Amino acid sequence: MKPRNLAILLSAGLALAAAGCSSEQTPAAQSPSAQSTAGGTAPAAAAAPVTVTVACKPPKTDPRNRKTWEEDVAEFQKMYPHITLESTDNFPCFDPQTFPARLAGGQLEDMFFVPVTNTSQIISQKLAQDITPYVESVKTYKDVNKDVLSLFQADGATYGLPSAGYGTGLVYNRKLFEQAGLDPNTPPKTWAEVREAAKKITALGSGYIGFGEYAGGATGGWHFMQHLYARGGDVVKDGKAAFNSPEGKAVLQNLKDMRWTDKSMGSRLLIGWESLMQPMGAGKVGMMLGAPDVVPGVVNGFKGQFADYGVTVAPEAKHAQIGGGGFMFHPRATPDQIKAGLLWLEFQFLTPGKGQFNLERGKAIGNAVGVPDNTVFAGSPTGQAIEDLRKANATVPVDQYAGYNQGIATVTPKPEPPMAQEIYAVLDVAMSAVLSREDANVDELLAEAETKVNALLSKAGVAG
Repeated sequence: MKPRNLAILLSAGLALAAAGCSSEQTPAAQSPSAQSTAGGTAPAAAAAPVTVTVACKPPKTDPRNRKTWEEDVAEFQKMYPHITLESTDNFPCFDPQTFPARLAGGQLEDMFFVPVTNTSQIISQKLAQDITPYVESVKTYKDVNKDVLSLFQADGATYGLPSAGYGTGLVYNRKLFEQAGLDPNTPPKTWAEVREAAKKITALGSGYIGFGEYAGGATGGWHFMQHLYARGGDVVKDGKAAFNSPEGKAVLQNLKDMRWTDKSMGSRLLIGWESLMQPMGAGKVGMMLGAPDVVPGVVNGFKGQFADYGVTVAPEAKHAQIGGGGFMFHPRATPDQIKAGLLWLEFQFLTPGKGQFNLERGKAIGNAVGVPDNTVFAGSPTGQAIEDLRKANATVPVDQYAGYNQGIATVTPKPEPPMAQEIYAVLDVAMSAVLSREDANVDELLAEAETKVNALLSKAGVAG
């Protein structure tokens, strides 16, 4: 996820947003059990009625999942008859260009979705409510991956909960591995092993690419970050560019060696996401960095076959770039609305067998069941329960993701840097250079990129 100029947009909308919030403050619904009577406190009664708006109802263009959402809302409201749930289908669920205006204009939901790339900006701008007193009411809260949860926290307070997450790994073509004499059940664990495997796949013939990588369209810089994180490096640290480092140099040198010494990366520069997905779907690419959702993307959009692909952790991985998101609460939300929203979040997104994890239903309606998406709970008891359900209802070969499932829980998730889109555009230049010029100088490329990124960070006032 690579949102553009979020900090600037949020700053521009902050004054209006604050004014909008102050005019929309709604007093908390008073519980009947707290009302006074002539004889003293009234006896305990049913919970006070509350209405809460929530984001991310599937759009009409996705009728299958929209129908299951509506079924879940009906079931939820039978469980909690005092709650009226009003869900919106504004898509995308989070748009940094419209977020400030929606907040200021009173159009933002009581419980809204935020990608993990944007949580820190939302928190720092005080555009989400501190929900620390309520989060432990969520039954599976104790099993949420602490590294993922930390993306919704600041200064000891919690401002939201994750609902979905993934970490990047190594996606590979098992069919090509077999054709090249490689064991698809033991994918590479080191970059040296990646290089050897890539050479053997490339040797299958014209048009085969051992290892695919991007060179532009901001996707090159994005993947540079994924390589860098896996090696334990940082893109930005203490408000300054941190990629001109031994880890950053190792990333570019390794890619340069694969391109020009091994000749295992093809000769065409790949610009933009689809440029690599097309040959991947055609069965011409042996390996690439990516999250597990690359596989259904290749299958659904580019005619690949689930049986052909496997996913494991990135070679020598220390960190994994994390994606996904979660839900936060509007500053105007009342305590009763927060409690109601958390009950929905628990039901729809955080409970094995319910909502998004009703995998028996998912199988019945034709969804692809079995692709890992378990970063939120990792190897916890809740995570294991979800994995058991996934295996029991699998429509794809789950064993082909075993390396990913076993390894991702041991790798620290890491979010994208501030000003990600702008930084990726700068790093595109370095990626393009090493993949297009045999004489590219890694040290010079990183030094130039460092200067440009530091200027961007300084101009934007990114704090150390």
